[in-house]
Amino acid sequence: MGSVSFDASMNHTTVVEFVLLGLANSRHLEITLFLFLAIAYFLILLGNISVISITLVSNSLQTPMYYFLRNFALLEITFTSTFIPSTLYSLMTERRTISLPGCFLQMLLFYCLGTCTLFHMAVMSLDRFVAICHPLHYPVIMNSRFCLQLILSCWALSFLLMFPPTIMTAQLPFCGPNVMNHFYCDTSLLLQLSCTDTGFIEELMFIILIIILPGTLIVTAVSYGCIIVTILRIPSSAGRKKTFSTCSAHLIVVMVFYSTCIYRYIRPEQRGGQDSDKILSFFFSVLTQMLNPYIYSLRNRQVKQAFKENILKFCGFLRQL
Repeated sequence: MGSVSFDASMNHTTVVEFVLLGLANSRHLEITLFLFLAIAYFLILLGNISVISITLVSNSLQTPMYYFLRNFALLEITFTSTFIPSTLYSLMTERRTISLPGCFLQMLLFYCLGTCTLFHMAVMSLDRFVAICHPLHYPVIMNSRFCLQLILSCWALSFLLMFPPTIMTAQLPFCGPNVMNHFYCDTSLLLQLSCTDTGFIEELMFIILIIILPGTLIVTAVSYGCIIVTILRIPSSAGRKKTFSTCSAHLIVVMVFYSTCIYRYIRPEQRGGQDSDKILSFFFSVLTQMLNPYIYSLRNRQVKQAFKENILKFCGFLRQL
């Protein structure tokens, strides 16, 4: 069930790796989950690489909105790559162990990039708020310098907030047991496995998550609330329907993402380790990430048009060869 070493001077065993029980407890179910997760990861990579590529090469998509979407796509690729490849490897080989350094690195990247995702969603909602509610001031407010500052602030804040508790967790002693009922290294489960008092880290983590999750949700909800009020004032019913269609799809993804995150990490009994926690984590870390590029970008009319134009250019280039 994983390796431990015995320290004679301290007279206790020291964990050198952890065992992740994963998503399934039967080989048949593991094969099914492997296929589903492999397809989901392929769609995540395909969708986000397509968004990055088309927004880089198309002149019509050089606006703040697509600048944020391009960075969001890059973030999604890095976030899901922190745990999906290792989960696929575990499902394929039935090897469930992960080393201490590997576990702590995965935990650090997962929480930092996950937090950055929340900040990016809030920033994108603010961008849409300014574009729809204050269109005349949009080019002045969302200039290239301010957009870059917003993106850098998302990354910097994420690491500044999540780095201390994850590093403190990594420095805790682990004397066994070393089994986690999850498919990635989760802080709440690691704290349960430590053989010392973790009350301070648990409180610190809870306070940080209380600031991040409801804080970014409020920004996103207020922004979309103002957008909906503005949409209702649009005289054209066709214009209202079109804008509502886009916003409703965004809101569904936001609701699923935030509801599962909040219930998983800031509910009263948040110790973790239940099978339901794995399901919740799967929803916000895999399913919503798979949907994001298609809902935020690839169903957009301008993106579709840019795809057609670039495909025609590429076909014309091939004919000339």
